Amino acid sequence: MIDNLMTVQDVAAYLGVPVATVYQWNSRGQGPTRYRLGRHVRYRRSDVEAWVDQQAAPVFAPA
Repeated sequence: MIDNLMTVQDVAAYLGVPVATVYQWNSRGQGPTRYRLGRHVRYRRSDVEAWVDQQAAPVFAPA
């Protein structure tokens, strides 16, 4: 289980976004589900992957 936990830096690297973006998502209640363990924020890899799947843009077929 511990191997599946990611730090803010891990999530930023995985998603290819700045660390500041992940912190902004946290403060706005957006982004992947996060867990506070004491003073540390961690993410389950499965939650990050599920969140990415939910971000898919709808595909519209030409009429």
